[in-house]
Amino acid sequence: MSPLRIAIVGFGKIARDQHVPAIAVTEGAMLAAVADPNAALPGVPHAPTLAALLRDGPPIDAVAVCTPPQVRRAQAALALAAGKHVMLEKPPGATVGEIGPLLTAAAAARHALFATWHSRFAPAVEPARQLLAGRRITAVRITWKEDVRVWHPGQDWIWQPGGLGVFDPGINALSILTRILPQPLFVTSADLCFPANRDAPIAATLALSDAAGLPISAEFDFRQTGPQSWDIHFDTDTGPVTLSSGGAKLSVGSEQHVDAIKAEYAGLYRRFVELTATGEIDVDLAPLQLVADAFLLGRRRTVEPFEDKA
Repeated sequence: MSPLRIAIVGFGKIARDQHVPAIAVTEGAMLAAVADPNAALPGVPHAPTLAALLRDGPPIDAVAVCTPPQVRRAQAALALAAGKHVMLEKPPGATVGEIGPLLTAAAAARHALFATWHSRFAPAVEPARQLLAGRRITAVRITWKEDVRVWHPGQDWIWQPGGLGVFDPGINALSILTRILPQPLFVTSADLCFPANRDAPIAATLALSDAAGLPISAEFDFRQTGPQSWDIHFDTDTGPVTLSSGGAKLSVGSEQHVDAIKAEYAGLYRRFVELTATGEIDVDLAPLQLVADAFLLGRRRTVEPFEDKA
């Protein structure tokens, strides 16, 4: 069987650091082209836009949309209309509502549409889900704090409307939580800190729950320096359980159960190849819905201006 010929649309840091090496190690996949007005990869066919790539070749079967979220919907719609399978970086779009027409188009064309949540593919997430399924969870605490200057240098889109600000990493925690917990979650309150010169939050505090009243707290912050924190703590009827390092490590009490190297994007591409074989759709909007609800309920506070260079 011929490999799935994939074009990456939007060739920024995440595409270079994660998508390119993941495609290289995925059986049944190959990088066929890159579409970006400002960046290219030596030895790989290039076009300035997806429209130009679809018009002028080379032939492709699928598109991985790695643009900023504000333009993902338009790129995905163009690819589906051209008969291509589509993978969407997280979040799948700038709004919840704009994904509906993509679902309709993918279903009508019988082409795969995959809204990825890469943190769900971290090595300790599935073991944690299975472990916690046999316990009664009494409380959850999320601490997700990182230095935006390290992880998103010069990425102005993240501070613009639709860019999500601190929710760009924070949604990773929410994607893990919505995978692990058996009941749907909802936001009960939110406090959002907006720099005086930005249109997206630099920090956020959320309270969430489920229908049974499970207390969940989340602290997101883009101003962390020194050690970075990507942790989810579960209090259970038989003791604490902790997912740390963004889902790479699982601890039960003081005992380490999983401590593995993260290879999330290889898992994403294996899943994408599976979906394209049958034209299936895999789109879960729960994490994005929680972020949207945080903006709806959030009390906005203005904090000091943020400059990309300290």
